[in-house]
Amino acid sequence: MHARGIVDLFAGPGGLDVAATWLKIPVIGIELDGNACATREAAGLGTERGDVRAWGPGDFPDANVLAAGPPCQTYTVAGSGTGRQDLNNVLNSAKRMANGEDVSADLEKLSDPRTALVLEPLRWVLKARDAGRPYDAIILEQVPSVRPVWAVMDEILTGLGYSVAHNVLRTEQYGVPQTRRRAVLIARRIDGGADKVTLPKPTHHPYRKGVPRPEESEGIKSWVAMGEVLKRPRPFVVISNYGTGGDPKARGERKSTEPSATVTGKISRNRVLEADGTVSRFDSAESGLLQTFPRDYPWEGSDIPQQIGNAIPPLLAAHVIVAAVGEGADILENLKAEKLPLWSETTAIKIQHSGRGRDTA
Repeated sequence: MHARGIVDLFAGPGGLDVAATWLKIPVIGIELDGNACATREAAGLGTERGDVRAWGPGDFPDANVLAAGPPCQTYTVAGSGTGRQDLNNVLNSAKRMANGEDVSADLEKLSDPRTALVLEPLRWVLKARDAGRPYDAIILEQVPSVRPVWAVMDEILTGLGYSVAHNVLRTEQYGVPQTRRRAVLIARRIDGGADKVTLPKPTHHPYRKGVPRPEESEGIKSWVAMGEVLKRPRPFVVISNYGTGGDPKARGERKSTEPSATVTGKISRNRVLEADGTVSRFDSAESGLLQTFPRDYPWEGSDIPQQIGNAIPPLLAAHVIVAAVGEGADILENLKAEKLPLWSETTAIKIQHSGRGRDTA
């Protein structure tokens, strides 16, 4: 298929949009948070600031690919957990939406309104289908605990004529210098004869704490270490609140010769300890690099660590986009976390949109 353009819901500071730009695919993002929008504006990304519920597919007629990374706070272990508690209601609502029922009243009863946002991509898919302009490809990304929702989405999308694949992907297996697990769903419409979709194949070995770093074998490379990307002059150890099991004194420690632990909005609190006792913190550029944003990405607004932690790693997003749309593999082959292209040398390609700013098909 040919990706004419991507509309990215809950676009954040631009993780997926950076990937689309590398792949030379036009993209526009919808984002409500003012800080993330400030970063997007500085980066030159096409952006509509607002609630995705106020828009619809008809407002972005040039986009034939839908992407979404709904807010995950109510589904994460570190968050409120209300999304997991309301999971059955969410799953039932998804099935009823696919049957044409109005579930808005039921969703309003959820204990946290953010929980229902995971179904917003489905609303866009159904409205596009009803308008006779179904999306050619769909990309969804969230925390692993949302997998039951993706399973129901798989069932619904398969019934709508899509080939669907979903699973939990480990970011270090795609060259990201960080261990992070994300539930990813990709779908491609096959009623036009397109090939069936599969998740991107890992390019790197998984990281196993305490296990020696594997050598490249059968075309699979070793995972990428923090030090190879950050290029600090001396080795270091990151002391954080991450990690479980083992020696409590070693919990939450990663060496510069290992991938980073999961980058969250608290990454600025991590201590970076060098052998001589020097203690520092990761700055915004370094935190972004661990997520595979370009070193010169123009972070703006307040709460930049939270922006960075909330984003999908662009390098992972690039692998997922290529798998979903079936193009761009030649560009992806040259993208490496150790030497990402500078953003100042990259031009974002924006899709055209109607500018109506209301929920229409």
